[in-house]
Amino acid sequence: VARRLSLRKHPECHSMSGGQAIEHLAQTGNQEQLVFRLPMKQYRNCNFSFSGLLNLVNNAIAKKEREEGIQEGEILSCVEDVAAAVQHAVAVHIIQRTYRAMLFCTKNSILPPKNATLVVSGGVASNQYIRKGLQNLADANDFALLCPPPRLCTDNGVMIAWNGIERLRAGLGVLHRTDGIRYEPK
Repeated sequence: VARRLSLRKHPECHSMSGGQAIEHLAQTGNQEQLVFRLPMKQYRNCNFSFSGLLNLVNNAIAKKEREEGIQEGEILSCVEDVAAAVQHAVAVHIIQRTYRAMLFCTKNSILPPKNATLVVSGGVASNQYIRKGLQNLADANDFALLCPPPRLCTDNGVMIAWNGIERLRAGLGVLHRTDGIRYEPK
């Protein structure tokens, strides 16, 4: 979405990643100016998909470009509203699907009845709006929420290392020898 909105050209966002730019602009946008239908509402499972949402967003951006008489690649006057609406739709989709997974795990005794933990990592964990929504979800369902600091949420290698540190602190299965481990760079 950030690429489609050409946020690298936006004066406030030129040095930000796409996710950071969306989150930054969404802070001053009105999420109610555009409403995007949530993905996969007809499926009652825990899967995530953003392809349908991306199509809706691309169509909405193209429509706004026509309305404003600008070419693709130029900055929309309502870019903050688009960012806010997209961020909100993504957050709601993630929260709803995560809630279903929490219910499924609880119902099927996959998680302990007390002290269950929701772990969120990756780029999504660096978005404060989404993180706050997941914190509210965890609080409402008596789950602890565990997220790495946002500065560690951008690099998969760092997240894997963070997981290793947490496992080491907990005294869980950390390898002390690397004999027999194959490394295959990609």
